[in-house]
Order: sequence, then structure tokens, then C-alpha cells
Amino acid sequence: MRVHVVSDVHGNAEALKRAGDGADALLVLGDLIDFVDYHEHGRGILGAVFGAEKVAHFAELRRGHRGAEIGAYARSLWASLDDPKQVVRDAVREQYATLFAAMSAPTYAIAGNVDEPGLWPEFARDGVRFVDGESVEIGGLRFGFVGGTVLSPGGVLRKDAAWVPYLRPEDEYDGAVAALDPVDVLCSHLPPAVPELVYDVIARRPEHGSRALLERIHRDRPRWSLFGHVHQPLAQRVRVGRTECVNVGHFKRTERPYVLRW
Repeated sequence: MRVHVVSDVHGNAEALKRAGDGADALLVLGDLIDFVDYHEHGRGILGAVFGAEKVAHFAELRRGHRGAEIGAYARSLWASLDDPKQVVRDAVREQYATLFAAMSAPTYAIAGNVDEPGLWPEFARDGVRFVDGESVEIGGLRFGFVGGTVLSPGGVLRKDAAWVPYLRPEDEYDGAVAALDPVDVLCSHLPPAVPELVYDVIARRPEHGSRALLERIHRDRPRWSLFGHVHQPLAQRVRVGRTECVNVGHFKRTERPYVLRW
């Protein structure tokens, strides 16, 4: 068996068309949408709606970790639109139409934190299966899938915001991990809570990791734990017991799937 795995596609539909070439199956571990392009500020949803100059300023605030200013600036941008929620929803649908059409069959997909999984049923088609919270057999191995990321303690999601990321309360996320059948391969968007896997060397800060995923690894001892989310990790892979924990890569930039063979 040969399975290709990608994560953090962020709008790169052309590379996604090739991601399944030569594989028996393609796994997509989330962050399909290109919401903010920090390299090419005119691209992504924010770039298309507000222009490169405003996105460049937003990116500068993010790099400086200026939290209060980021929030105020973002609110001012959305306030300049008559119906920001509909503008974003239309832009997301346009990207999803292209991205889901680019997936080869069979594909097994989960959403990342920048995705809107509530829209995914609109793009269902033969050969593309949405598997968040499910366990499926592929080539004789049991794969378990959990999408989204964990909401920071004390964090609140504003359901009326123009864009609501797929962040899950920690107890909900942990429950989804616990509900999986025993697995040979654990697939998530979020990495397990291993320091080398959650630290981003460019952002110079740790991203979220899941203690529940790490506990599941210790319990099931799967062959692989596969994930994305951290674009420039301190370590791409770490072995936990017998489990190879692998960040499958920032696919938008690498354009190369991670390859599993057994």
C-alpha cells in the first residue's frame, strides 16, 4: 500500500491535483483555505477583500505579537464592509469548489482550524470522504481522524464574527480523541503535545498541542501519528515509544505529500 498525506494546503489547488498521483489513497489533514497569505499579501481571502497593503499591516502586527492592536485592526477592517460574514462565506465557498474538485479518489479529509466544516457537505462527491471523528480501514490498517484545533483556556468564539475558526473546547476535542476505535494510524490537524513538535521556529513560539492525542499514542501505540498545523516545526518527526510522530509538512510551500508505505 502507498498512501499520500498532506496538511496545510492553504489554497494550493494546483499542487493538490498532483498530491494523489501514484497513491492508493490521499489523506488531507486540514487547513484547505488560504485565509491570510503572510508571504504574498495580495492573495488569500483577506488580500482579495482588503488588498495587499492592509494585509501587510495585519501581518506586521501578528509578527510583533501585538494582540490588542491585532483585534482592533481586524474589527476596523470588517466594519468597513456592509455584510462581512457573507463576503467571507462567498470567498470560502469559491476556494472550496476549486479545492475539493482537485482531490483525487479516494480521499479522506478532515478540517483544520482555518476551515469551515459546516460547508463541506455542499462539496461532497464520490471518492471524497469527510472522516472527522471516524475510524476507517485502509489497506488493512485502522486510521482514526480528529479535525480542528483546541480553543485556548478562557477563549471565547464569537459566533456572529465574520469568520469563525474551527476551534473546539478542550473537553470536546479530548472526547473526540477518546471516542476513536483503537487505531494503527492516528491522524489529526493538531500535533500531540510534544515540545519539539509544537514549537514554530519562525514564529518563535509554541503552537497548540493536544495532551489527549499524546495519551492516545501512549495507550494504542500506533505505527504513526500524522498531523500538520505547525508550519515550521523545531522537529518534523519525533518517536514516542514505537510511534513515529510526523508533521507531514506545510503543503502550500513544499507541494510534496508525505508518503506512507506498508
